[in-house]
Amino acid sequence: MEDIDAIALLQDPVRRRLYEYVVARGREVGRNEAAEGAGVARTLAAHHLDKLTEAGLLESGSRRLTGRSGPGAGRPAKVYTRAPAERAVSLPGRDYRTAAELLAEAAEEAGLDAGLCAAARRRGEALRGGEGPGGLEEAAELLAARGYEPYVEDDGPRPVVRMRNCPFHAVAERFPPLVCGMNLALLEGLLGAGGPVRARMDARPGECCVVVEDSKNNDR
Repeated sequence: MEDIDAIALLQDPVRRRLYEYVVARGREVGRNEAAEGAGVARTLAAHHLDKLTEAGLLESGSRRLTGRSGPGAGRPAKVYTRAPAERAVSLPGRDYRTAAELLAEAAEEAGLDAGLCAAARRRGEALRGGEGPGGLEEAAELLAARGYEPYVEDDGPRPVVRMRNCPFHAVAERFPPLVCGMNLALLEGLLGAGGPVRARMDARPGECCVVVEDSKNNDR
């Protein structure tokens, strides 16, 4: 299915709620949970989840949601996660990814990492405009507006803001040191220096390579 057809499916408010619910969980989601999260009946949720899967916006699998195995564990349930493929529509057609990859390749070959990071930091400062966020909650709102899909992880010694999405994912896959360094510098500029929060590298598979934490966490 063409990208424009897949994206058009999200015009339906129920499908959009289900898609956004699954994406926000960052893990496999069963039909019952998705239906409850979107506020619809399970049969309706199942129909729309399968439509989103057919369009390539979600991926489906099956597992036992009880966590048990063997007799009495029940049948595996259908579960859904966001599909890794990107969808984009441009009218007229544009190919910014190729341009970005060529520029990244040239910058890497010429050793322009420092210059790229300096430019990224300035851009982050320009995007911020005024003062930086006053805490993790405000930082998360700022990151959400930039498409990072932030969430607070608080199961460690201190809460941090992690990001499920890297807006530069396609180019970062080919040029990770260059693009991840650029991303860190951009977020440093966006959050501001010397404020209550800071960005640092902490790569995790499938997520953004940067996390945001309380700037007082100097022992980490």
